[in-house]
Amino acid sequence: MIEAVSNKNLEDVLPLIRQYQEFYKVEDICDMRNRVFFSRFGEQSRDGCQFAYRQAGKLVAFATVYFTYTSTIAAKVGVLNDLFTLPDFQNRGIGRELIEHCRHYAANRGAARLQWMTASDNLHAQSLYDSMSTGKSSWYFYTYTG
Repeated sequence: MIEAVSNKNLEDVLPLIRQYQEFYKVEDICDMRNRVFFSRFGEQSRDGCQFAYRQAGKLVAFATVYFTYTSTIAAKVGVLNDLFTLPDFQNRGIGRELIEHCRHYAANRGAARLQWMTASDNLHAQSLYDSMSTGKSSWYFYTYTG
């Protein structure tokens, strides 16, 4: 079951956010910073929404959609910035279900498309994305930390 994350269930999601950050080798993980940051997203937020997936009452996955704009198509877009499923629950269609839910959410909020990226060595995620009706970009992702 997919549910929007709010102050009622954010504490349940925080351990998964930590595991997601550990997966991507984030060095300075801070639960308090995560709590403050992710509390800003919800169904009524202009910034976006986080969704959680429960199976048999246990939170096993989450996804976060942020909104931004792109000049190339002069439109609002949804960015699927986070998608994480506990390893024991992978390969059960949960990621696909969350992506579809986020796609509909973004479209209903006026986004022209849903877009995301993943690490080049995250082959497990890429196999899911490649199995869907998605397009793969050849763009490079740069960061500038000053």
